[in-house]
Amino acid sequence: MPTRKKWRIAGINFDFRHMDHLLAYAHGEPNAEIVGIAHHDPREMQDVIRNLQVPADRVFTDWQACLAQTKPDVAILCPAYPDHAEWIERVASYGVHVLIEKPFAINLTQADRMIAAMKNARRQLAINWPLAWYPPHVTAHRLLREGRIGELQEVHFYDGNRGPIQSNPKLGAPEPSLATKKRSWFYAPEGGGSLIDYLGYGATIATWYFDGRKPDEITAVTAAAKGVPVDEQSVTIARYGEWLSTFQTRWGTFTHPWIHQHQPKCGFVLKGTQGTIANYDYEPTIRLQTARHPEGRIIPVDKPKKPRANPVQYLLHCLETGAPITGPISVATSRIGQQIVDTAARSAKLRKPLKLLR
Repeated sequence: MPTRKKWRIAGINFDFRHMDHLLAYAHGEPNAEIVGIAHHDPREMQDVIRNLQVPADRVFTDWQACLAQTKPDVAILCPAYPDHAEWIERVASYGVHVLIEKPFAINLTQADRMIAAMKNARRQLAINWPLAWYPPHVTAHRLLREGRIGELQEVHFYDGNRGPIQSNPKLGAPEPSLATKKRSWFYAPEGGGSLIDYLGYGATIATWYFDGRKPDEITAVTAAAKGVPVDEQSVTIARYGEWLSTFQTRWGTFTHPWIHQHQPKCGFVLKGTQGTIANYDYEPTIRLQTARHPEGRIIPVDKPKKPRANPVQYLLHCLETGAPITGPISVATSRIGQQIVDTAARSAKLRKPLKLLR
């Protein structure tokens, strides 16, 4: 039996802390090896170094030296949102496939730059949306494809957190000061805010649920505390034919949802012609309502299975087998999500409904 290829993985840029999770997935895959990690500030890499026992000779503060010396097959990128296109263009020249953490980009122009750079490099690009791997949302997608609630008409989404730099889990903990917020890239006017942070989740996964269908029209409004330079709340209404879907984002929820689910809950409610599904983040069950069971049935969520248990595993499966990358992680689905995000941001700025931007 031929020896299975060992995919060489490098983690580049730790601006966004989801890098820890993505490298942990890579570490857990038998056909993957972490050959290098790089960030300009070594303090940001210490958790990964300790938890994954990364040898000192695989740790870099110069990303170019990391790529040149370790020669990875795949680069995992977690840069600040406004810098996604720049980082893709940088690493594409090294001939690596790329898994970049959400959001796709801060606007459609940058997303198309990313697509072009990877196409020119003849390498695969995947965009990771952590919610896309949550068992409740995967289970809901299966039920949709099985026709359990008929034709999908509406998707309703709510998501957020106490704040992107509010790390204190204690209720009543003081809010970061306005000056502290203004020093964070999360609050940078050119690419920050709850809309860019969370709407892409709902828009991209809704596109997956709608099987690639695009909305016709978008209306969005935003809000923020006085003096904050970006939105801390957004509400987006998307018209799909006759019906309306809603997407809400919030920095400033009552609790951290990954510790205690706040209300409204983070997740989705799906309405079809023959039923409804409620699928919320982190929960072990979903609720399915049909004509046969109008009172609703509580259904255990599906257990994650190979090759779709996590984004790294799935990407490596596609690279090994030549299978197309599908679902929210794909460029095609994520680009539609980006169209919705861009249109919502422009609608909120102009304060009027807009046709979907192209």
